Amino acid sequence: MGLKFILITFTLTSLLFTLLYISTTTFNPLFSINTTKPYYPVSFAYLISASKGDISKLKRTILALYHPANLYLIHLELEATQHEHNELARFVSSNRVFQHVFIVGNPNRVTYRGPTMLANTLHAMSMLLRIGLDWDWFINLSASDYPLVTQDDLISAFSGMPKHLNFVQHTSRLGWKFNKRGKPIMIDPGLYSSNKSEIWFAIKQRTLPTAFKLYTGSAWTILSRSFAEYCIVGWENLPRTLLLYYTNFVSSPEGYFQTVICNSKDYKNTTVNHDLHYITWDTPPKQHPRLLGPRDYRKMVLSSRPFARKFKHNNAVLDRIDRELLKRRANRFSHGGWCSGGVKHETCSGLNNDGFGVLRPGAGGRRLRTLLMKLTSNPNFSKRQCK
Repeated sequence: MGLKFILITFTLTSLLFTLLYISTTTFNPLFSINTTKPYYPVSFAYLISASKGDISKLKRTILALYHPANLYLIHLELEATQHEHNELARFVSSNRVFQHVFIVGNPNRVTYRGPTMLANTLHAMSMLLRIGLDWDWFINLSASDYPLVTQDDLISAFSGMPKHLNFVQHTSRLGWKFNKRGKPIMIDPGLYSSNKSEIWFAIKQRTLPTAFKLYTGSAWTILSRSFAEYCIVGWENLPRTLLLYYTNFVSSPEGYFQTVICNSKDYKNTTVNHDLHYITWDTPPKQHPRLLGPRDYRKMVLSSRPFARKFKHNNAVLDRIDRELLKRRANRFSHGGWCSGGVKHETCSGLNNDGFGVLRPGAGGRRLRTLLMKLTSNPNFSKRQCK
């Protein structure tokens, strides 16, 4: 009897551990989804992408971004070590506050400047749509991004925005990109090879398209749920046609969504020509963001933008952002009405059921709301759409 009881107990314990492990390391709706969510006026679905060596930055970014109103999908690229994948799984599963944080269980191989980056984003959008929880906007970030406002600030500011708007920085003036990106024929080995390698180019080039107009812009976007559905299960063939075209386009994430939305009669008037990121670029041709530091703090705040990039891990400016903008301490969450406060009401350490649905926006929310109103007011709004 004693041996039988031990075997039954061991079996049940093993099964429970397996279910918990599956829920944090794979995308499986049968195991991992709690479809109840506190009411908030708007909510966001985040894709947070990370590469090998990004675990420490990724943890900090997740803690700074987390809010129970939102949905979070984390993609750690395939080339990361098994130790890193295990560490991420432990980090998510060990924190009981993470109610709607998921990890891509079968990660993708991502090549810099290749279409595998775009494929990964579309994959994440489809997964976030399939989960079934309500959300209003899709936001793609990397582990090198960091918020400049709390999520209460973000939710409060966006609560006054029409939910069909898409924040996509775009232009049809490609300049040097016509010849350097539009005409070359390139192949991303990450689409078919089990080993990661750089993209390579064919000798011949192609002519520029005449069936649609090319646009380019920032790879960082805030897309409406409606437009996300259009890109994934579109009733027109435009998203799929352009996906085939951008398979052979250098840095396709900087053009695909811009070209789809501006060539769609249903969505071209929903664009806000801004990526809501604070980024400073290198000297021309401005292809690489400059690393931000303490000297950039004042400009970041005055920009009123909710996100900034690119940061090194544990840069001193991140501590100041935590302290002054997010009201966040080390290994804690950003200040918000949803979480339990500490002695100084600045330590967001855990769930507080009484705070669900409560927003406590601050100065960052007011700055962001002012920026959004400026961007969406006429004549700025309509004059900057898909030109």
